[in-house]
Amino acid sequence: MKRNHAETVLTSVPYLIWMVVFTVIPLLLVTYFAFTDETGALTMANLSAVREYVAVIFRSIWLAFIATVLCLLIAYPLAYIISRAPQRRQRTYLLLVMLPMWINFLLRTYAWMTLLENTGIINRLLGIFGIGPLAMINTQGAVVLGMVYNYLPFMILPLYSVMTKIENGLIEAAQDLGAPRSTVFSSVVLPLSMPGVMTGITMVFVPAVSTFIISRMLGGGSNMMIGDLIELQFLGNAYNPNLGAAISLGLMILILFCMSMLNQLNEEDKEGMII
Repeated sequence: MKRNHAETVLTSVPYLIWMVVFTVIPLLLVTYFAFTDETGALTMANLSAVREYVAVIFRSIWLAFIATVLCLLIAYPLAYIISRAPQRRQRTYLLLVMLPMWINFLLRTYAWMTLLENTGIINRLLGIFGIGPLAMINTQGAVVLGMVYNYLPFMILPLYSVMTKIENGLIEAAQDLGAPRSTVFSSVVLPLSMPGVMTGITMVFVPAVSTFIISRMLGGGSNMMIGDLIELQFLGNAYNPNLGAAISLGLMILILFCMSMLNQLNEEDKEGMII
């Protein structure tokens, strides 16, 4: 017994070292810079200055929320269709879902710039029918479109992994008992797929709210998000790593709060299913 315990401790040491070096220490450094000034003295000025960027923070939350909802609405039926398909077709469909992720994230975003710009492919096609050119690039809609396109697989995959575990017998039993399709969905499919929904929401909302490449390339300077703001503090002309650390700390608190709310909702759903 002692030998097994010692082996468990030894095997966990590399993971503990990894967490300390790449998670704990960076978090401590961010916290330190957030509460200090250029001289290293303690100050609350950085956190107070974050209030000046409330509009950027709310814009980031709002656009990330819209992108997450759209990803869920698109991914849910797709994941269900894939999970009900024959095994051979499931592998093909998953390959098609993963295929865009094999291309560099930056190149995918550049492709959307080519499609959405005023002289891009979409406006040229619309011009054939006498429509446009439409102002699609450098808008909030373009930012949301870029986030949905890039993060949609992160919603489909957890939903699919959960839905494949829903046995067809449960659905058929509900149908045999006379339940209409809407009742089968709301009483059988949806409750059993909620863990995948919660995981997908987390995997899409967290990177969406902190993105900066998509908002900078597709949204232009007028649609700055919190990720762009943090980048400017560390790499821009307004170099202020202490303020950037304070904004990053606020973003981490925001993300942890959203994740805790989602976990609480998930626990309530599990309790409701048990009851």
